Amino acid sequence: MTTKSQLVGYVRKSNGGGALKMSIDAEAFAKTQKFSSKDGRQFVSLIANADKVGQILEGEREVTSLCQLIDQE
Repeated sequence: MTTKSQLVGYVRKSNGGGALKMSIDAEAFAKTQKFSSKDGRQFVSLIANADKVGQILEGEREVTSLCQLIDQE
């Protein structure tokens, strides 16, 4: 089994600098794999590289990707 990374959006610092802003492509989000919790609610699991997010917070980087990892056979 292999894992594919699907780009869904980007993470950057907000204009005010006090928050992280996530810009998600609506079409890509609609195609993401979803999972259900025990109470029936649906969720989408997305990841961003923690080191790169840290670099954004420190001002060393402006943006990084927001992705979903998809297992493929």
